[in-house]
Amino acid sequence: MTSPDADSKGFFGDFGGAYVPELLYANIHELQTRYRSIVEDESFVTEWKSLLRDYVGRPSPLYFSQKISKEIGIKLYLKREDLNHTGSHKINNALGQALLAKRLGKTRIIAETGAGQHGVATATACALVDLPCIVYMGEIDMGRQAPNVKRMKYLGADVVPATSGSKVLKDAANEAIRDWIAHPEDTHYLLGSAVGPHPFPEMVAYFQSIISEEIRLQLKEHEGREYPDTAIACIGGGSNAIGTFYHFLDEENVKLIGVEAAGEGVGTGKTAATIASGTEGILHGSRTLLLQTEDGQVQEAYSLSAGLDYPGVGPQHAHLATTKRALYVSVTDSEALEAAQWLSQKEGIIPALESAHALAYLKKGEFQEGEVVVLCLSGRGDKDMATYLEEVS
Repeated sequence: MTSPDADSKGFFGDFGGAYVPELLYANIHELQTRYRSIVEDESFVTEWKSLLRDYVGRPSPLYFSQKISKEIGIKLYLKREDLNHTGSHKINNALGQALLAKRLGKTRIIAETGAGQHGVATATACALVDLPCIVYMGEIDMGRQAPNVKRMKYLGADVVPATSGSKVLKDAANEAIRDWIAHPEDTHYLLGSAVGPHPFPEMVAYFQSIISEEIRLQLKEHEGREYPDTAIACIGGGSNAIGTFYHFLDEENVKLIGVEAAGEGVGTGKTAATIASGTEGILHGSRTLLLQTEDGQVQEAYSLSAGLDYPGVGPQHAHLATTKRALYVSVTDSEALEAAQWLSQKEGIIPALESAHALAYLKKGEFQEGEVVVLCLSGRGDKDMATYLEEVS
């Protein structure tokens, strides 16, 4: 049986743990010892789920895609996280952690963001619960995701560019961690993906598990059963993917497929396909698979998609990959761009470039005739329109 939770030391098999500077030990220990009792408290659950319903708009629809189903020969359902308030799955975790921070007595929130969806969700949650918000974002990502930068600022967040390294998501996370070290007592780091030191991977998975919780109920209505044959999601750090997989982890008959960003291709040196190309090491506080040189230096990841442009992967995904409970595949920039246009013109749904990677796998994968496939449409494509239009032209 595959458990959705880490062991007592924060490991999923060989991956996970909490490798943190001494200055952050008290913060991590506080989270480890208190977060479960807080998030499982009845009043917390009631407040969080009420906001998910009345503020976010959950449950998000499970949409049967007739045209693509007919074309591929499957029964395809799209889990419409793009219809959430703020336009992606990120708000599920952002709201949960913002409420958690209030109960921990924190008075300041910091976050990292790549494509800006987590930054927007965090700025939104902080506006709602009245906490100041600082979002770190790679300078390059700020340029290619300018609409989300404007949204964060309009919501009252202070957006700080990460100007070191490759100036993308990894570097934004580095800056957020430095800030946390400088302000350990009053600050909560609202980490956006299922990465980082324990308990963040487990905690983010818990808040995103609402995705698969709803899929089970919705499939029962659509198909008369709670489980798909296959569940598919894109993966960078891995939050929407682990949320999609969460309630199916111990259902061995459900195939779990995570789709990484191959960039210009695995083996080209311009890729973000961590599981395909990575090796074991420590990144941002946990043991996981990451892109690194032979002497352990983190290599730059590359993807046209800012949200998947990360040189590591969540430790739970590393565990699922090495135990072969889940299959991880990769899709190139060009394949994702083609899939985005395919869905847009087939169904009138413009997906985020991240989600388009999962969609592209539908044309590459092998499926049984009529099998039930659920694909997490993790975000909407408004933020990527400049990229789409540039590539089309």
